Order: sequence, then structure tokens, then C-alpha cells
Amino acid sequence: MSRFALHLMRHGEPVLAGTMLGHTDGAATPAGVRACREAGAGLAGVRLIASDLIRARACAEALGPAETDPRWRELDFGEWDGRRANELDPHALGRFWDDPDAHPPPGGERWSALLARVGAALDALAPVPTLVVTHAGAMRAALCRLCEFDRHQAWAFDLPYACLLSLEMWEGAPRLARVTGLRA
Repeated sequence: MSRFALHLMRHGEPVLAGTMLGHTDGAATPAGVRACREAGAGLAGVRLIASDLIRARACAEALGPAETDPRWRELDFGEWDGRRANELDPHALGRFWDDPDAHPPPGGERWSALLARVGAALDALAPVPTLVVTHAGAMRAALCRLCEFDRHQAWAFDLPYACLLSLEMWEGAPRLARVTGLRA
């Protein structure tokens, strides 16, 4: 069984930092793009894929020509998208954090839907060294799928802007991965 590296990078700091940024399409700051370029500088020769949202796509394109794949988008926060947590009903927000599948944001996406679309994106990867520039929620969904973490385990990872999570994958075993590094 051959191995290949899968690197997941969170986009750089967005202009709208501090908000529930799901499908709202906002840019990354110049410093955020620079941080991603620096974090990915040692990954020459990888296939480069990005979420189609501009904050991820711009960070990927700072590293080289990138394919876009909307399956790598962040969770859709529906009516909460683009809003700050302190602007939301605290009880509804608490129910969401406790169980994002049973209590998705109003008009938003369930956790299981994010798991399914990220899973489909993972299944479509060729067994070649790959860097995906994406979002924290999609990275956590990938950890659940690849490492069989439950949601609570995946949320225990601190995934700051421009962090790089490296996994070792085995061709033909899409659910087997080993986390080999997390750099921020």
C-alpha cells in the first residue's frame, strides 16, 4: 500500500475576523495571505486545491496555481453567517455548539452534511502529495473522516489562521490517516 502526504491549511486571517464566517465570501488580509505563503513554502511539488471562497483561494494562489473545489467550503452558518457570536441568541448558539447536527444554525448546514461533502472531496483525491487550503470546520470534518475522531475530539484541535496540518495517507484505505504535524 503506497503512502502520500495530505496537507490541510486553514486560510489566512480574513478581513471579517471575529464573525461566523461560513459561506460569506470575504477576502483574507494581506498579512493572512503572507502567513499562508510562509507556512506552505516548503511544500514544493504538491497538487494544490482550495475552497472556492476567496479567503481560501487567494491564500492558495499565493503558493501557486490552484484548483478550486466547493466541497472544501466552511460549514454554512445560514442566518448567522457574517454575524458575531455576541449578536446571536446565546441559547441557540449553545445548542448548536453542543450538537451541530441536531441544532444547525437557522437556514444553515448540519454537521453531517459538512462531513458528507468533505468526505466526498477526500474520496476524490488522487494518491499524490496534496495541499488543500480550506477552513477550520472542513479540516475538523476531514479529521473525523480520516482519523475516525468524533466531533468532540476534532474540536479539541486548535486550528489558528494559516496553520498547516499534515497527514500521512495510505492509498486504498481512505479512512486511515496519521497526523504527522501541526504548525501555526
